[in-house]
Amino acid sequence: MIELAGGKGANLGELVSFDIRVPPGFVITSKAYSYFIAYNNLESKIRSILEEKDSATASEEIKKLIISSQVPPDLENAILSSYDELAKKVGKEILVAVRSSATAEDIENASFAGQQDTYLNVSRSELIQKVKEVWASLFNERAIEYRKTKGIDSTKVEMAVVVQKMVNSRSAGVMFTLHPATGDSRYIVIESSWGLGEAVVGGKVTPDEIVIEKSTLRIVEKRVSHKILKYVYNPQKNANEEVDLSNSPEADKISISDEEAIELAKLALKIEEHYKRPMDIEWAIDADLKFPDNVFIVQARPETFWSSKKATKEEKEVTNVENRKVLVKGLAASPGIASGIARVILDVKEAGNFKKGDILVTRMTDPDWVPIMKIASAIVTDEGGITSHAAIVSRELGIPAIVGTKEATKVIKDGQEITVDATRGIVYEGRIVEEVEEQKPQVAQGISGISRDTLMSLYPITATKIYMNLGQPDVIDKYVDLPFDGIGLMRIEFIVSEWIKYHPLYLIKIGKPEEFVNKLADGVARVATAIYPRPVVVRFSDFKTNEYRRLIGGEEFEPEERNPMLGWRGVSRYVSPQYEPAFRLEVRAIRKVREEMGLKNVWVMFPFVRTEWELKKALKIMEEEGLQRSKDFKVWIMAEVPSVIVLADVFAKIIDGFSIGSNDLAQLTLGVDRDSEILGRMGYYDERDPAVLRSMKKLIRIAHKYGATVSICGQAPSVYPEVAEFLVRAGIDSISVNPDAVISTRRNVASIEQKIMLEKLRK
Repeated sequence: MIELAGGKGANLGELVSFDIRVPPGFVITSKAYSYFIAYNNLESKIRSILEEKDSATASEEIKKLIISSQVPPDLENAILSSYDELAKKVGKEILVAVRSSATAEDIENASFAGQQDTYLNVSRSELIQKVKEVWASLFNERAIEYRKTKGIDSTKVEMAVVVQKMVNSRSAGVMFTLHPATGDSRYIVIESSWGLGEAVVGGKVTPDEIVIEKSTLRIVEKRVSHKILKYVYNPQKNANEEVDLSNSPEADKISISDEEAIELAKLALKIEEHYKRPMDIEWAIDADLKFPDNVFIVQARPETFWSSKKATKEEKEVTNVENRKVLVKGLAASPGIASGIARVILDVKEAGNFKKGDILVTRMTDPDWVPIMKIASAIVTDEGGITSHAAIVSRELGIPAIVGTKEATKVIKDGQEITVDATRGIVYEGRIVEEVEEQKPQVAQGISGISRDTLMSLYPITATKIYMNLGQPDVIDKYVDLPFDGIGLMRIEFIVSEWIKYHPLYLIKIGKPEEFVNKLADGVARVATAIYPRPVVVRFSDFKTNEYRRLIGGEEFEPEERNPMLGWRGVSRYVSPQYEPAFRLEVRAIRKVREEMGLKNVWVMFPFVRTEWELKKALKIMEEEGLQRSKDFKVWIMAEVPSVIVLADVFAKIIDGFSIGSNDLAQLTLGVDRDSEILGRMGYYDERDPAVLRSMKKLIRIAHKYGATVSICGQAPSVYPEVAEFLVRAGIDSISVNPDAVISTRRNVASIEQKIMLEKLRK
């Protein structure tokens, strides 16, 4: 009933249809929305606004129109009566989630997901208002623009609303209908922790783990972890909060009972049988209800990793799961799974009996170990992080590696059969699966089918570093073999708008700041890991107010500016009382990538710097969050406001490098709106203008005088080879271009450098 209940409502209904327990609730159908529109005579008004106004203005006006309109009394009574029935079923007044559930439009294209709003922890008194706000979100600017591109009439779309009881999670987590470490489909694996599921899903705690055999519903393994925290809803703050469990008995107490685990397993079997494939399921146990009515499924989706693998050999079982135990854990440095004989070797001189396919277990490796590493099926070390020698070489060789286990050489016995799951960072006792060639990750191959090193050698070496600009972490694998020396500009705006989607201040308000930190860190880490040890210069966010308003929850925190391009952007945001808490989340994400993930090749860059005092204040905030300039942590600023050029000697004393934003520098130096078609046609906007070029040359000269480097990440060198030549002759340290210009720019720069050397020789 997608047309009536929307995609989300229909999917939840499908789970209910085969007796899966989901949080109780009801659907306000799409026809109720249409009734509301007709009751208030809004269709013609909405159509008129859409025809006369741009999407941003239309969005604002239509949403105000909907929110200010009255819900028909009979519909309001029906909604509140349904809420009362729901509360009666639970036995008390409850908080609910009010969730958008778009109709067929939402199903046809996944890219439409997330363009409408959802509200959590809503009381009865707020319910009608929040329903209207969900309806209004049908006209979010992104949704209007999307429908325009698809030729969909915005006045004809409808919106259903799902209203569900908020689960007061005593415990929550995830479960898989196969073993996520081995792909063994005979078992259900449940991961559990106290409080809301965010702690498990977000990787904040090491969860308890229960393994259940499908055929007998028998618990064959149970592991209790030390859980350092939990997330709970605080009704006084109307937000989720983190609770420290360090000194609580809960820390070392299992968070799920045997009967609850078996009940979850029963539900998992039903879901897998219905969808006919392995499933990844999120669940919660409600503290307000009695067993088994307290066990809920909140989301079910297909498992993708093992399901997508096509094994060419039958996996050979050697050890039963109930006999398996975890030996050690560490950092997953190079992904993959391998089973074999462990060889515990403390000195490379003792490696004479090491055979091809054995698993190397040692304290730490250095270059002397490489011949042994090349024939190992996996590597496990006591020491080291993701940037250690063992980690780097393992990734280059394409073999599984776990580092930093602290005690592998003491716990693992020489000659013992073990399984190294370097996807999760766990070493198991016994041979879980027979290693097959197809499971081993392949060494990355170049775009022409030859190795990366050979491919790189085909391109000229340049003294001027050639960096690459990147916005989407997902595409790094596509470009990783291009001949670039690092990422000179990693924009995080795509991660924020497409991965996170919520305004950071809104996430702080609802008690989910770590969602922002974790997703941003994951995006940055994906790129930094792929190109390690080449540097990644991450530019802190540079949305304008109109762009921030488009994020979910953004309208509450963003003013409307007449000229956002010259308004509240860049560093001026970070040092403002309103946005400073959100900037701290960005800093924490970078710190997490560098310290927790060990990716020291991540640097940062401040955009749209205007004054010395604001930069010093932003640097101080960064230092308060534990990040400070050092030999391996560089801090750059964008040189796009002329004041940075004028005071280059001042700025060069407090940062490590500049990156020229030629687009904005040209705009602000020449006083030209770069988006003005009239001025553009007349030739006013030109990054080759002598005033712009002279500013760049002056910056390079002064920066070098004070020991700072200069790069450029604007479009000029990509578009105009003569600008690249001008900059190389001026002594620029690096040029960062879009992926499609990396090869041509490297060749162009090499020819320029050769020309300069030849000119000097001829003199």
